[in-house]
Amino acid sequence: MARAIWSGSISFGMVTIPVKLYGATESKDISFNLLHATCGTRLKQVRWCPTDEEEVAWNETVRGYEYAKGQYVVLTDEDFEKLPLPSKHSIELSGFVEEQEIDPVFYERSYYLEPDERGQKPYALLLRALEKKKLAAVATITIRKKEQLCALRPQEGVMMLETLFYPDEVRARPEVEASGAKVTDREMDMAFTLIDLLRKPFDPTEYNDRYREALGELIEAKLEGREVVTSPTAGDSKVIDLADALRKSVEAAKKGGNGKPASRRAARPTARRRTRKVS
Repeated sequence: MARAIWSGSISFGMVTIPVKLYGATESKDISFNLLHATCGTRLKQVRWCPTDEEEVAWNETVRGYEYAKGQYVVLTDEDFEKLPLPSKHSIELSGFVEEQEIDPVFYERSYYLEPDERGQKPYALLLRALEKKKLAAVATITIRKKEQLCALRPQEGVMMLETLFYPDEVRARPEVEASGAKVTDREMDMAFTLIDLLRKPFDPTEYNDRYREALGELIEAKLEGREVVTSPTAGDSKVIDLADALRKSVEAAKKGGNGKPASRRAARPTARRRTRKVS
């Protein structure tokens, strides 16, 4: 288990549950460094003060909020610590909702909640109560100097904490003209047939990051001096008959020629295994 990024307690009425918070996800993207194109030297990102014309050390920086053009209010670490936020050390449950009531657009990031030894029994009580009632708990938590709305939900014997966007952080829905387009009963029937043919339980192990895999193979090919094979490009788009396209899709799905699960082969980590100094 990774290092806990937050420790505190869940406040469930008069019950206190000591917990630690761990990140539930991590990015597997292949990372790159910026190099000078002429000599291949890795570039440095420098904090530069144009007034003093010198590089500024990190410990000489402060946070400033620009309230007017070129005018700032400076905030120190002590200012952040003085903020009257009880959620800095406590997750106070403010309500319980059905999980499907929270639109997925509000979900930001997932975390695991693990109880301390003395909090195992009340943790289990809350976890099982949420499982039985099929509910999620709404609360707030302060992580990295920011108070965030969050939801606690059970998942296979573990309590998950999902940070949520506030309503004013979710952009307004666009007006989609296609929502009012007319479709025939025949087109709807074929769409339902295609959906039923491809319907299955969600198994995340059936999918892999094909972009990361292709990128790893490209890097490996360059390291070995091999020719890079490119995939054929799609043809020009053209207007198609919707009913005909649906019919062909249904036929392909029945034959297993469409809607196949993605390869279970894990993305190749070759780009991380091998490095070569740029000269």
